[in-house]
Amino acid sequence: MRLLFIPLLVSFTFLAAHATSAETSQTTQTEQSRNPGPVPYRVQKPPLDTPWTYTVGTNPWPQHPRPQLRRDDAWQNLNGIWTYQPAASASASAAPATPPATPPAGELEREVLVPSCIESGLSGIQARNVTRMWFARKFSVPASWEGRSVVVHFDAVDYEATVFVNGGEVGSHVGGYDRFTVDVTRSVEFGGENDLLVFVHDPTDMPPYVNPVGKQKSTPSHIWYTPCSGIWQTVWMESVPSNHITRLDISGDMNGTVTMTAHGSTNQSTPVEVSVLGPNGGVLATASSLSDGPFSFAVPSPILWSPSSPALYSVRVKMGDDEVSSYTGFRSISMGVVEGVKRPMLNGEFVFLLGTLDQGYWPDGIYTPPSHEAMRYDLQVLKELGFNMLRKHIKVEPDLFYEACDRMGIMVVQDMPSLPDDTERRPPDAMQQDEFQRQLEAMVDNHKSHPSIVAWVLFNEGWGQLRHPPWFEARLTPVVRALDPTRLINAVSGWFDHGFGDFSDNHHYPTPQCGTPFATPPSSAYDARRIGFQGEFGGIGLNVSIEHLWNVPEAIATINQTYELAADRAAYNARSRELFGMLRSQVEQYACSGGVWTQTSDVEGEVNGLLTYDRRLLRPEVAQWKEDTRSVYEAAAARGGWGGGDGLRGGVRHQQPLG
Repeated sequence: MRLLFIPLLVSFTFLAAHATSAETSQTTQTEQSRNPGPVPYRVQKPPLDTPWTYTVGTNPWPQHPRPQLRRDDAWQNLNGIWTYQPAASASASAAPATPPATPPAGELEREVLVPSCIESGLSGIQARNVTRMWFARKFSVPASWEGRSVVVHFDAVDYEATVFVNGGEVGSHVGGYDRFTVDVTRSVEFGGENDLLVFVHDPTDMPPYVNPVGKQKSTPSHIWYTPCSGIWQTVWMESVPSNHITRLDISGDMNGTVTMTAHGSTNQSTPVEVSVLGPNGGVLATASSLSDGPFSFAVPSPILWSPSSPALYSVRVKMGDDEVSSYTGFRSISMGVVEGVKRPMLNGEFVFLLGTLDQGYWPDGIYTPPSHEAMRYDLQVLKELGFNMLRKHIKVEPDLFYEACDRMGIMVVQDMPSLPDDTERRPPDAMQQDEFQRQLEAMVDNHKSHPSIVAWVLFNEGWGQLRHPPWFEARLTPVVRALDPTRLINAVSGWFDHGFGDFSDNHHYPTPQCGTPFATPPSSAYDARRIGFQGEFGGIGLNVSIEHLWNVPEAIATINQTYELAADRAAYNARSRELFGMLRSQVEQYACSGGVWTQTSDVEGEVNGLLTYDRRLLRPEVAQWKEDTRSVYEAAAARGGWGGGDGLRGGVRHQQPLG
């Protein structure tokens, strides 16, 4: 295998500031004898690091984790150093309904960083094939919180979690991608120290389990990656009134209509007051209604949200004794007909959706980005290259990711994490289908207030999709439509299309077949009743020197499975120009309304990212790619779409002095 060195191409200055070496994290027996107690936390050296690996420290992700439901004066971040140990249990196939009968006594074995995947270097564990595990920490509840409810939020634990406080069980949850909350009011000591213990079971894709796992694989290979187990998103605690807002569903449309539901923690119908603020803090509109039901009101002449003008408005909501802050953007997503062709519409006009397949994997954190800065870096690269969209590929990110897309102006096509890929051998039974639907509904409900999300994807390339009627997507499409009528639905991205949803989606590597009368099986030719979309194309690779590769022999051995490998950077960019030219031609001649280039970054054995897996090298020649993406938008503009550098005219359709 010939390895090529590519000069450092990324221009963002913060990449230059990173540690160049790291201590090995294996604590010796001598060190343990001198330091009784849990093995101290140290970053494990991963097969590949990033510029942020050794700057994370022990206070990861300190930001408020839920920007659309904030109570800034009464919350505590519980991230940081916890303790961990594997759970003694039966075989991995044993029923996980309950944790071991006796929780571990005393301190756990090792310190671990939360949030993180235990398979990651950042966790301090870097263990594989542990399916049952314990996490613990001590926490203090301020005496001033007494008389109010105390809740602990887990933003994501993969996959099944049982939570104990001061020795008593307080709650449990199933699902690796959605948040859950436990009320610990009756279990904590106010003004004193408390014990928090979490049991986690994560079977990943091990038979007989058929769970939503995305690209996680217990035996990684090429397009299947290292799994993530444990507490991988933020844990935090709040003081709230007994009757408090648990979720805000809020959306604003292009006509200035705000639709909102404030969900309460009790069955009491409670008065709700809402104010929408301008940039200077002035009140633009107010409304009042009751909790737990939708209501609407108008904001006069708002600036509309778009990638060129990602205008957001602050929102304050008061329900009884509870008050929270949030935000929204004004935009409308729909399917329309432009010059006789079905098109995706943003604010009433055809917008060409051009983005990347964004998998959200990191060599040091696996599922958990090392920092907020690192997470935003990928998005900055996409904006710099001229993309107006990303397809978040079979993974659900923290709320702060979607907030960054909201603020930066990046449209999101959001996938549901798929079931394991061996559907023909292990099709989901009725109970597994019900569980998939439950978790799909949770994903939509948890994230539907983000203006950047424009479409939901139910299935990718047949994974978890039944091969016989009644079609699973026939059941799920109306469910999602009822939960969120404000967005488009891509029922099937890539293969086995049975005519449901709003997109006729083709996958083809490396050349596109977008909105065309021809297609290569198992994809289908364009269906004129729906939007022509190239759900994946490109995927051309460029190998690099070993210091930028996931240095695992099994991964390196699969590099030659890349769809197409370029000889050098010049050939890579020349070939990418050809492929964008083909896409542009299909926009001009056929019914192509969007394309997804594979992919944002390398992942493990894949070397077809715009960025290498360590985020240190950028393969595209920036000026060329900006020119090529612009040319695609211009072709769409000639077919009745919005023009401009990112396919939009600017988005400022209405304007008034704000606040």
